[in-house]
Amino acid sequence: MPRVKRGTVRRANRKKLSKITKGFFLTKSKLYRSMKEAADKAGRYAFRDRRRKKRDFRRLWIIRISAAARSHGLTYSQLIHGLKGLAVEMDRKMLAEMAVKDQLAFAELASRVKAGLTGPQRVAAS
Repeated sequence: MPRVKRGTVRRANRKKLSKITKGFFLTKSKLYRSMKEAADKAGRYAFRDRRRKKRDFRRLWIIRISAAARSHGLTYSQLIHGLKGLAVEMDRKMLAEMAVKDQLAFAELASRVKAGLTGPQRVAAS
């Protein structure tokens, strides 16, 4: 079997790996085996967290909307239900932005929802 030395190929692979792990702690950025393990683990976390980020942001938006709704005497579920009843098609991201940056518009929206919930079409459960 012929002898394979891999001079430039091996150096290129290690260089590529060291570029990925640049700035990692201690041996994770210096020793080949540690670099490889750290890069694999980082890749798995990155894959998982790209999906996780969507969940986390939705949770944040819901918390912000809920806090703003409570300051106007509504719960989050009442607000969302009222918006659907009024046929307001606004996603949670935009509602959260409105709650944080444009409180007057959110107050107007909340008052409309309140009026819609307590209006004549709403029948109280007994």
